[in-house]
Amino acid sequence: MAGKDKTVFFCKECGYESSKWQGQCPGCREWNTLVEEPVSRQGGQTRRPAASGRAGKAEPQLLKEVVRSSEERVRTEIGELDRVLGGGIVAGSLVLVGGDPGIGKSTLLLQMCGGLSQRDYSVLYISGEESLQQIRLRADRLDNACDRLWLLSETSLDAVEEAIERQKPQIVVIDSIQTMYREDISASPGSVSQVRETTGSLMRIAKGQGITIFIVGHVTKEGVVAGPRVLEHMVDTVLYFEGDNAVSYRLLRAVKNRFGSTNEIGVFEMRQNGLAEILNPSEYMLQGRPEGEPGSVVAAMSEGSRTLLVEVQALVCQTSFNMPRRTAAGTDYNRVNLLLAVLEKRLGIQLSFCDAYINVAGGMRINEPALDLAVVLAALSSYKNRAVPDNTVVFGEVGLTGEVRAVTLAEQRAAEAEKLGYSQCILPWANVESIRKNKKGGEGIRLTGVRNVRELFGLLEG
Repeated sequence: MAGKDKTVFFCKECGYESSKWQGQCPGCREWNTLVEEPVSRQGGQTRRPAASGRAGKAEPQLLKEVVRSSEERVRTEIGELDRVLGGGIVAGSLVLVGGDPGIGKSTLLLQMCGGLSQRDYSVLYISGEESLQQIRLRADRLDNACDRLWLLSETSLDAVEEAIERQKPQIVVIDSIQTMYREDISASPGSVSQVRETTGSLMRIAKGQGITIFIVGHVTKEGVVAGPRVLEHMVDTVLYFEGDNAVSYRLLRAVKNRFGSTNEIGVFEMRQNGLAEILNPSEYMLQGRPEGEPGSVVAAMSEGSRTLLVEVQALVCQTSFNMPRRTAAGTDYNRVNLLLAVLEKRLGIQLSFCDAYINVAGGMRINEPALDLAVVLAALSSYKNRAVPDNTVVFGEVGLTGEVRAVTLAEQRAAEAEKLGYSQCILPWANVESIRKNKKGGEGIRLTGVRNVRELFGLLEG
């Protein structure tokens, strides 16, 4: 029966299509990822996305004959956003912005749109979740005026395409992709087939007309963008907005960027009048740090080209239970257990009779190995009840034999600590030799190199 809808199974990870349910996806080999959805049929054939690209035969071309394209970037005047995007917006790019509900995705994009519209850029903000009045109320709370910003409240992608064709904007924001739907697909909005088809249509608009499109994506309880995993493969850039409701700062992180680095982060503070840039995150993170208290250590961490100083706290005390407790907040729990085992084995400290609580203050989440030396020193400081000098910064990786291994970007870490007024830096001995050999960074700060945890313990005892 031509024209009648049929049901197929789509893989949420790779978009593989199957006529029957299977426990394991044959495409990506993931388990329990196939979901059943109706798909419209046209002329007895299952509807598939239209092929993109130019018509005609494509001929192979030598790499040296390919003409380099100059990527003219549009600066948003939001420095932290420009940093994560790689220097600004690239015309014709498709950018996916994900994050928890209420984290500030719509606020950030509305601030960006308001600033661009004031600089005579044609910007169209399309919302499928809020009315025009709701957007106006949020815009009134922001510092920058949005009077020249074009708004549209619509969920039909066909109507959106007509509005883009009529308005011909330079930048479009879709908030959110899970609310958009194509009328020729019988599945509900937010389903695998709807998200895949609508994203494919937006991608063809962006590439075909040179329009930059930002799409907002909902996230699941695991923290990944809802819908098929192929969504992240289709877009040019994937940005995640991270944060905790208990703290006011937000992190904007790029996990995919075809036009820049994926190691950059942007730091914002959520205020009543919108998101404000934090130009000196290290000073912001260390606000309220106690002075002269055992168990508190400042660590120098690297995020892309940016160095952040964070406070690592440890509380080691005798336990009244048969099995001691181990808690880690802001870092990997298993890594903390490993480091405590290294201290027991290499230094003979009986931590098996103590509870150990490790915390990266401020709600930061650090997975870099350079945090190891700070965790070890904080735990020793709390165990021996001896405070680490307040003017000391620590970084380094600790191995299973207790050796302290070199880390990358040591010069930048030492320079950042010096800039904030710290006078001593405890770091791997190999990094000390490298800094002195290259004569880069650390000229105004005393570098104390350690080869293993025994030497670190000796510094604390001395």
